[in-house]
Amino acid sequence: MRKDTIATIARGAAALALALAMATAVARQAPPPDPTADPQMIAAGFLRSHPDLRFRLAGVEALREERHADAFRYFQRAAYYGDKPSQGMVAELYWSGNGVEQDRALAYAWMDLAAERGYRPFVIHRERYWEALDEATRARALEAGEAVYARYGDAATKPRIASVLRRARREAVGGLGAAGPVTISIPGAAGSTSIDASKFYDPTYWDPEKYEAWHDATWQEPRTVQVSVGDVENAGSRGPAVAPEVDAPEPEIPAEPPPPAVDGGPAGD
Repeated sequence: MRKDTIATIARGAAALALALAMATAVARQAPPPDPTADPQMIAAGFLRSHPDLRFRLAGVEALREERHADAFRYFQRAAYYGDKPSQGMVAELYWSGNGVEQDRALAYAWMDLAAERGYRPFVIHRERYWEALDEATRARALEAGEAVYARYGDAATKPRIASVLRRARREAVGGLGAAGPVTISIPGAAGSTSIDASKFYDPTYWDPEKYEAWHDATWQEPRTVQVSVGDVENAGSRGPAVAPEVDAPEPEIPAEPPPPAVDGGPAGD
């Protein structure tokens, strides 16, 4: 993978579509800010309660360091919590054979999964995959998609991420007290700083429905698109209807990713 591609991925969700060599996602209106681009949010521990974003960033970092096998496993963990860009990256690694044995049938199944919500960048790439496959590989891709969708489809992943967000929000120390603003202290090499808790606990990033809407706004409206690629016209996912495996175990990862460096040192836990 090219270094400029990896660098683009790191800029955040909106730019990640370009990094995946897909197409520019144009939203009808600008989405709320990307919390992963805010050093204060990261230093305050935001990623600990957002495993979809946390493990996506770990995968990006592994790609930067050309640890493709590690990146594959981190993206799979993020995919387990419904992160569509990470599902697209798993597809790309399967397609290219970087970090995992090349399997273009599985690559298609994963890209179809990434396009499950109709996000245009992933739909376009999925259709390019489909056009490149022969009939035998297409049949195998649809068969392989059953296990992929059962474990990583929205029907399985939405309850998982919703449970994580709700539990973390309930367990938040202090919350947003009625007496006035509450701040969160952030230790750093240059001394402690603070962040307004109302910013950190913005419902956009903690309420499951609003969080999903934020992803939708980031990855583009409308959710339903028509795309023609060569002789192929797409009107929707080819993913199978399967029973979701909500309680399937998390994919293994190489190691817990360290917290990002902030203010010259890592953010404390």
